[in-house]
Amino acid sequence: MTRAAAPPLDPRAFLDRLFRAAVGAADPARTLARHLPSPPTGRTVVVGAGKAAASMARALEAAWPGPLSGLVVTAYGHALPCRGIEVIEAGHPVPDAAGEAAARRILGLVGGLGPDDLVISLISGGGSALMALPAPGLSLAEKQAVGRALLRSGATIAEMNCVRKHLSAIKGGRLAAAAAPARLVTLAISDVPGDDPTVIASGPTVPDPSTFAEARAILARYGIDPPAPARAHLEAAAEETPKPGDPRLARAGFALIATPQAALEAAAGVAREAGVAPVILGDSIEGEAREVARVMAAIARQAARFGQPAAPPVVLLSGGETTVTVKGRGRGGRNGEFALALALALGGAPHTFALACDTDGIDGTEDNAGAFVGPDTLARAAAAGIDARARLAENDSHRLFAALGDLVVTGPTFTNVNDFRAILVVAPAGP
Repeated sequence: MTRAAAPPLDPRAFLDRLFRAAVGAADPARTLARHLPSPPTGRTVVVGAGKAAASMARALEAAWPGPLSGLVVTAYGHALPCRGIEVIEAGHPVPDAAGEAAARRILGLVGGLGPDDLVISLISGGGSALMALPAPGLSLAEKQAVGRALLRSGATIAEMNCVRKHLSAIKGGRLAAAAAPARLVTLAISDVPGDDPTVIASGPTVPDPSTFAEARAILARYGIDPPAPARAHLEAAAEETPKPGDPRLARAGFALIATPQAALEAAAGVAREAGVAPVILGDSIEGEAREVARVMAAIARQAARFGQPAAPPVVLLSGGETTVTVKGRGRGGRNGEFALALALALGGAPHTFALACDTDGIDGTEDNAGAFVGPDTLARAAAAGIDARARLAENDSHRLFAALGDLVVTGPTFTNVNDFRAILVVAPAGP
C-alpha cells in the first residue's frame, strides 16, 4: 500500500502556526509556576512592570499558595483582571503620568518591609517606559523628550536603557535597593538580545554595571542634545546606580521564565512536525531592520539555489531586536520595515514566503504585530499603485501591507520575547 501524499503546504497558515507556537511558549500561564520562590514567614508583596505584567500577575495568583497583594503596571490594552494584585495601564513606548504615578506607588509598597517579607517582582519588556520615575530634579517631560529622541535614533535597546537608567529613580537596581532588607525574587520574561538581566526593563532589581559616562557617550554618539536639566543630571553623576556587590542587593534573586530562544525552539518543533526543516539563525540578531533583511534574503536565496544551510522545504527562524533610524514620516514598526526591505531584497523570488512580527502583538506603536511577505508582494503593490522603495524610504511599511491585506493583526498577546522572523523556502511543485 502506498502512503497518501501530504497535502500541499499553505505558506501563510504555516507561518502563522509557527508564530503562535512561539508566543505560546512564552505564556506565563505555562512557564511561571515552576519558578516560584518559597513563601515567607512575613508578607508577600508583588510589584512589576511590562507588557506581560498583568498575565504574569494572573499566573502568580493562580499558583501562589498563600495571601499576596501588590501592584503591576502594563501598557494600555494589555490589562487582565486579577484578584489581589492591582493592575494599572500606562503609556508605551513613551512614558506618561500614569506610569510615573505607578512607579512612585511601587517604591512606596516595597519601602519599609522587613527581613521576613518577600517581594516578587514581575518584569517583562516595556517596563522601562511603563515604570517611569524621573531622577530627583527631572520632570517627566524631560524624560519623554530624551526617550522620543532615542526611539528615532537607531540606538540599540541596551544603549537606550543605559540612558534611561541614569535618568531614573527606580531603574538600574534602585527598586531592589529600596526593597532591602526584604527578600526579593524577580521573575522575568526576556525581550532583549542575550537575555541580559541588566537590560530587561532597564534592570530595576539587579546590579547595574553601566555608568553615567556611558550614558553621556550614547547620547553624543547619536547626536542627541537632551534638555538642559537632563544634561546637567548626567554630567553631575551625583549618585551612581547600585553596582555588583552592593549589600542592599544581597538578598535579590533573578529567574527567567521565558526567553526568545525557547520561543524559537517551539516554532522549530511545529515546523518539524509539518515536514519542514527548521534552521535557527539566532535569537539575538540586532542591526538596522533593512540591513538585517538583506542578509536574510541572501540566506534564503542560498537555500533555494544550493540547499544550504538546508534544502527546501526549509524555514529560517530568528529573533532579537532590530532597529530603525527614522528619517521619513510614514507609519510602521521595525518588523514591518524588515518585511518590506526583505520583499525588496528578494525581488519576487519564487517559492519564498516570510512573516515578521513582534511577539507582544504590537509592532512599534501600530495596531498590527507585523506583516506577511510572499513572492507576489511587490507585483501586487505595483498593481495597487504603491512604490515599495518609496514607502521604505519613508519608513511607511504599514501603508503598503495594509493596502495588500498582509498585516498580521493579533491584538496584545500578554507576553513579549521580542521579534519573531520566519522565512519559508519551499521546493517547486512537481509535474
